[in-house]
Amino acid sequence: MTLRRSVHFVPGGNDKMLNKALGFAADSLILDLEDSVTPDRKIAVRKEVCTWLAETDFGIQERLVRVNPLDTEWGRDDLEAILEAKPDGIVLPKVLGRETVVAVDALMQQKEKDVGLEEGTIKLLLIGSEVASAVFALPQMVDHPRVNAVTWGPEDLSASLGARAKRDEKGNYLEVFSFVRSYCLLSAVAASVQPIDAVYVDIKNNKGLEKECRDAADMGFTGKMTIHPGQIEIVNAAFTPTAAEIEAAGELVAAFKENAETGNMAFKFNGEMVDVPHLRRAEQILSIAARIAVQTS
Repeated sequence: MTLRRSVHFVPGGNDKMLNKALGFAADSLILDLEDSVTPDRKIAVRKEVCTWLAETDFGIQERLVRVNPLDTEWGRDDLEAILEAKPDGIVLPKVLGRETVVAVDALMQQKEKDVGLEEGTIKLLLIGSEVASAVFALPQMVDHPRVNAVTWGPEDLSASLGARAKRDEKGNYLEVFSFVRSYCLLSAVAASVQPIDAVYVDIKNNKGLEKECRDAADMGFTGKMTIHPGQIEIVNAAFTPTAAEIEAAGELVAAFKENAETGNMAFKFNGEMVDVPHLRRAEQILSIAARIAVQTS
């Protein structure tokens, strides 16, 4: 899978912000046509972002574009124009259910054919829980071959719920938001797509961000959305295996290989009993480390 530890938002039409973002260590950039663009500038910014895609050297950074929701007056035109510019992926907001994904996929199939791309080349990253009614449709909407990542949207979800707060006095998500976060993760893993954690909006609270990233990585998220340059290094570090973790994973995989020769897949290793789930986790760590080495070399 594509390496997406940090997935960074860049306001569409802001050349200064784009030029800065090209020098950041973010794995992916989201060129935004939705929330960061006022209604009177939607069409002009769409054209500018198409120009960015055509003329800018993004290096190794993934080029994603967040379009406006399909049911708005700009959504379909956004998709058609951006797909012609051949981005790496589309970030689709306000997804209500699988039928939205199916409709977008049909349009994408035709556009890929028109511009000479193999079907399925351009992937979808869904923002799948920005309204309450969409939450229980998460498993169905992410289980589609066009989708390879999903995140959740606590800010919009809060408005949908009419919630007075998202977090308690210690900075932890209130129960309903914690549930949606976990449900997004479970839905993603069940469908074999990347689970990306939501943005952390308190941009001056690096300790809070570090804790949230650590919790997300421990849970199984593979990356996190970022909205401020100062967040990127913290996020990357949290979702990068340490040298010690990589070394231990390599030793464990080697131990499994040795024990498998005698038909033994459960044995004592460094004082603990290990079996197949431990092997799978070690292999995941080595796979992530290999992707990081390749993509950042």
